[in-house]
Amino acid sequence: MTYAADKSRYEDMKYFRVGKSGLKLPAVSLGLWHNFGGNDRLENGRAMIHRAFDLGITHFDLANNYGPPPGSAEETFGKVLKQDMAAYRDQMIISTKAGYYMWEGPYGDWGSRKYLVSSLDQSLKRMDLEYVDIFYHHRPDPETPLEETMAALDHIVRSGKALYVGLSNYSAEQTAQASAILKQLGTPCLIHQPSYSMFNRWIEDGLQDVLDQEGIGSIVFSPLAGGLLTNRYLDGIPSDSRAGGPSVFLNSNNITEEKLAKVRALNEIAQGRGQSLAQMALAWVLRGGRVTSALIGASRVEQIDDNVAVLSRLDFSDDELQAIESILA
Repeated sequence: MTYAADKSRYEDMKYFRVGKSGLKLPAVSLGLWHNFGGNDRLENGRAMIHRAFDLGITHFDLANNYGPPPGSAEETFGKVLKQDMAAYRDQMIISTKAGYYMWEGPYGDWGSRKYLVSSLDQSLKRMDLEYVDIFYHHRPDPETPLEETMAALDHIVRSGKALYVGLSNYSAEQTAQASAILKQLGTPCLIHQPSYSMFNRWIEDGLQDVLDQEGIGSIVFSPLAGGLLTNRYLDGIPSDSRAGGPSVFLNSNNITEEKLAKVRALNEIAQGRGQSLAQMALAWVLRGGRVTSALIGASRVEQIDDNVAVLSRLDFSDDELQAIESILA
């Protein structure tokens, strides 16, 4: 069946300006880190991409190594885009990244000009695209001069392979240095992608101030703390959950009874707001306007519906914020 986007898709989604740029991103963006790879069912990934776009999610976030296996998420997205959604390309923001290990040898990792340009060329082939909207350096490289990495990003924009560039996992100090170099080159940094959630607040200790000062937007990943800030763990650790399995990103050793008690207390506040815990956690990272977009992952369509429903209640009362701070403290 031929895909036709929902004509009402822009009516309810909220779009926020990215820093001081002219670009806007949806309040909720879809990440293809897991569940869209070659080991996953293509039709499920296709259904999630379609549903996200129908709900007004215009931003799809990828990286060279997303899968598994690495590269296959870009291949999946490229297939769906070409077969179903090519007519909507100019209504989409497509991003990818390079910075983690991708191929063997000395040129398939970190932040050299060689690696970044080669990796993006490969990503464009996998997605069958002429350009991406945003290209990120995925993590700082302790050995490659920052000037070389930023010059590579500048070159990528000037070559027409990306419209904007961003950073991910850079500290406040590294971000300030990178931003200064990019401004001097004439290709300002558009956006930063850090981890951020109620249980992971490191960006509040300097990075957000740098982003404000530099006019850089932010899109945060893991706003649900790997699933911990959902109803999944209210009664303990399910055996079929991420923490119940071999995941290196969330395991049972990190989930103490004290943390579970906080999750349950936060859930009570969410229920009082008429929200799921996941919805409140997304609203919380978006509070105050310092975060441009919250990046969600999904394994089924229903999760996207539930997360996007956060848009009906993004505001917090002072009492709610104080109660949340008391729990997190």
